[in-house]
Amino acid sequence: MVGFGPRLLAYLVDAVVANLIVGVLYIVGLSYAADARGLAIYALFLLEELILVGTAGQTIGMRLAGIRVIRLRDCGRQSWPWIVVRTVLLGLFIPVFIWDRDLRGLHDRAAGTVVVRDPEKPGPEK
Repeated sequence: MVGFGPRLLAYLVDAVVANLIVGVLYIVGLSYAADARGLAIYALFLLEELILVGTAGQTIGMRLAGIRVIRLRDCGRQSWPWIVVRTVLLGLFIPVFIWDRDLRGLHDRAAGTVVVRDPEKPGPEK
């Protein structure tokens, strides 16, 4: 199980990535009301979470922090419906503040997932 520090680092990196993408979209001509910027960043953050955790098991921030999301049952990648459940619950902010003694958030418990240290990639054989 992964502690609070790596999770916070991953969250901050992912938030910065979402903010940068929304900023670049604005620079290239996508216009939106000033008060919609925060909502756009939030939506992009959740979309990033959904797509990257669903396909790769980790977001950009998780990769940099050395953590990943796996299915608790067999340590594999979780299926799409459960990643959707996890992302929707994450979007409600409640799971951020509710976790168990194993540091699994409510969103991870509901989706049958756990955040773990990403195993080191094996080095080149000599």
